[in-house]
Amino acid sequence: MSLNLPEEERELLRTVARFVDSAVVPVASELEHANTYPDELIEQMKKLGLFGLLVPEPYGDGRVSTVCFALVTEELARGWMSLAGALGSHSVVCRQLLDFGTQAQCERYLPRLATGELRAAMALTEPAGGSDLKAITTTARRDGDGWVVNGTKTWITGARRAGLIGLLCKTDPAADPPHRGISILLAEPGPGLEVSKDLPKLGYKGIESCELSFDDYRAPLEAILGETPGVGFRQMMSGLEIGRIQVAARSVGVARAAFEAARVYANERRAFGQPIWRHEAVGNMLADMGTRLHASRLLVLDAAERLDEGRRCDLEAGMAKLFASESCMQIALDAMRIHGSYGYSTELPVERYFRDAPLMIIGEGTNEIQRNVIARRLAEAEHEPLAPRYAYPPS
Repeated sequence: MSLNLPEEERELLRTVARFVDSAVVPVASELEHANTYPDELIEQMKKLGLFGLLVPEPYGDGRVSTVCFALVTEELARGWMSLAGALGSHSVVCRQLLDFGTQAQCERYLPRLATGELRAAMALTEPAGGSDLKAITTTARRDGDGWVVNGTKTWITGARRAGLIGLLCKTDPAADPPHRGISILLAEPGPGLEVSKDLPKLGYKGIESCELSFDDYRAPLEAILGETPGVGFRQMMSGLEIGRIQVAARSVGVARAAFEAARVYANERRAFGQPIWRHEAVGNMLADMGTRLHASRLLVLDAAERLDEGRRCDLEAGMAKLFASESCMQIALDAMRIHGSYGYSTELPVERYFRDAPLMIIGEGTNEIQRNVIARRLAEAEHEPLAPRYAYPPS
């Protein structure tokens, strides 16, 4: 794959790489183990313009390609996955506003979202259900000149600091089929909206994941994304394309960090008179790790390139998310095995990679759901998703 990125995007990637090496890597383990919110690093990310990467002029400084966005995500994740996670839902909301929002909604939110002054979160998952979004129970009931919202959302990343929440809710619970009664409500903090608790996690520390409670929360009629109720499920599915590419890119970043740590250690550590990579068991693991890492990145970049071309890419994004996250989990485990007891120690970041990796398997739609999406798309007779780019239909 040839990445013909413009020079300004290449310079951005170099800048982010320098930021990760100089500012993130030295402090990531300390902040992660203390579960401390990275205020200073987030402020630096704002100054670098990272919260506005998907926001074009006139609302922001200029939108980068999805390929560049994925590579920025990878760089951040190799330093500390939590920082890449801080961009995830925020970027999905930015993309949804651009694709579906009214001019008034874009003008109200996008300039502040681009600078990071305003942070956004997505509220999809509920305590009684995750991947089955059609079965959500949070409702927004029409009441005079507004909506009254009741329900509970959980595992909402960044919710405590979010000034805007893309809330998936039912505006017509009786709709048949159910997805026609689902809308996205642009909710701002206010009476009736409570961040009820922060949820403890195995990994993904520093960035909060919260439970939200809506108790007669009121929002104006124009808070519906695009101002047309009942199309939120389609809007969400479209937004999840960029979301799954972002999660896949996070997987590549964590896998890259784990692989590099294992490769360096396997060169330095000696056993029976030679570096341990020369022993077949370790060398074979490194070979498989490097191959999985390279294949994962290619899948991510392919999905990102298709999205940049304006093509449907739910299949490719699902494949990238599935393969990259499963590969990340295996690479992180193999990195621990290569390090031996040192890989189990909290003094080295290898154990952090192992704790962060499972999130990508679960988040943005579980991999079990990804397999269902992939199977359904592959079964569509009119679609040939695996045909090479240079192939032409028969004459």
